[in-house]
Amino acid sequence: MRYLSVFILFFVCLFLLDCRKDKALANFGNYPNEIGKIMVLKCAVSGCHNNSSYIGAAGLNLSTWEDLFKGDNSGSPVIPFSSRFSSLCSFINTFTPDSTYGTINYPTMPYGGKNLSKNEYESVRSWINNGAPDVNDFVKWSDNSSRKKMYVVNQGCDVVTVFDAATQLPMRYVDVGRFPKLSESPHMIKVSPDGQYWYVIFTNSSYMQKYRCSDDVFVAEVNLNNFLDWNTFVISDDGKRAYCVAWLSSGRIMSVNLDQMTVINVLFPLSFPHGIALNPDNDSLYVTAQQSNYIFTLDTSLTAYPTQSISLDGSPITNLSSLDPHEIALSPDKQNFFITCQGSNEVKVLSIATQTVTKTFNVGTYPLEMSFTSTAKHKLYVTCMEDVTSFPGFHGSVSEIDAVTLTERRIQVGFMPHGICVDEPNGLVYVASRNILSSGPPPHHTSSCSGRNGFMNFIDINSFTLKSKRTEVSSDPYSVALRK
Repeated sequence: MRYLSVFILFFVCLFLLDCRKDKALANFGNYPNEIGKIMVLKCAVSGCHNNSSYIGAAGLNLSTWEDLFKGDNSGSPVIPFSSRFSSLCSFINTFTPDSTYGTINYPTMPYGGKNLSKNEYESVRSWINNGAPDVNDFVKWSDNSSRKKMYVVNQGCDVVTVFDAATQLPMRYVDVGRFPKLSESPHMIKVSPDGQYWYVIFTNSSYMQKYRCSDDVFVAEVNLNNFLDWNTFVISDDGKRAYCVAWLSSGRIMSVNLDQMTVINVLFPLSFPHGIALNPDNDSLYVTAQQSNYIFTLDTSLTAYPTQSISLDGSPITNLSSLDPHEIALSPDKQNFFITCQGSNEVKVLSIATQTVTKTFNVGTYPLEMSFTSTAKHKLYVTCMEDVTSFPGFHGSVSEIDAVTLTERRIQVGFMPHGICVDEPNGLVYVASRNILSSGPPPHHTSSCSGRNGFMNFIDINSFTLKSKRTEVSSDPYSVALRK
């Protein structure tokens, strides 16, 4: 009996050891068994995506699951839960493009080797759509609900690209919009002041949508009424209200209760309102009249028409102007508004105390979006989307304005830069390049929707230099927001 007990214990120990060994799967790079056999035995081979060759293979190392999620020269080849936006799927797809197998990118992989079977391809795609977990079922970037993130709306695809701020890698793609068969064109995205929610509005839809930052899951939406050209919005400091702008000849401004996601009030008609900002007390709105030489102010109750119009060039108020003020933003010290004038290639500084323009900066061609550093660094960054003269042979620049020295300098960035945000803790400025013209840089891979892929560039704040890496995203990246 004693020997029998020892014999049973011996085999139980062997069984447990075998299970532990199988769970670790070190020989398959911490991938699940079925996926690891494909990645390690067919992709991470000599001359391709292994430790010794990956630098020459687009910088993509597939030796281990951890290596895969370090990304490649173009960003993230695998996006958990989204094979549609995972370029790896497009490169291993050698089957006729259709709704079943998706897009094909060339050269197909394994390069110079035997194509994957349909079963193998479908296994990889299914694995990605289920989160692309490791052997222990851990999904990358799922372990921190307070993670700092950067969000980019892609107008051409009705999606939001979610970046991990620490690595600057795309980590999720979130479908936005209400109507799957309609191109709704998400235009602006903002994160609530407390970092709990993000909001998006559309130029081809009447809805504003609310998502939770912790897991990027849809929470609620509000109908802004009619399919109007909703372009911009501002959120109150307490995060309870939003003021949305419809950019039309008879435009309107609508206030929204963000807790209940209901419309509070609406004011119209207004001539081509566009940029919008709140004063420091959050009781007045300052709005650019884009086809003009002025901005106007109104009470946040939206019960009366603009109480004041402020000329930006000292001449009488007119809707026939070369200024065309685009965006307006409150400075970190809350003493001034900064206004981009896309028609005159200027940024104007409006004193809140005197309600007059105190400084004008000349910047690159067609200035649009802005983002500030803190008052400690006192810098403003401005995208100049159509600048083809500051840096001959290139299309677009970013101007840096120093609010202390009152100087401006610029740097060549991307192709048609538009959205911008400052990530001061990481010492970076994120810039979204639309790249919608055929003369722009060819994308690394084709998109699953119409239009050319755009990309994100990164500026080092301290040295004011462009980082060498460039991350590709989906079609027409437009607006950028940061969860701090």
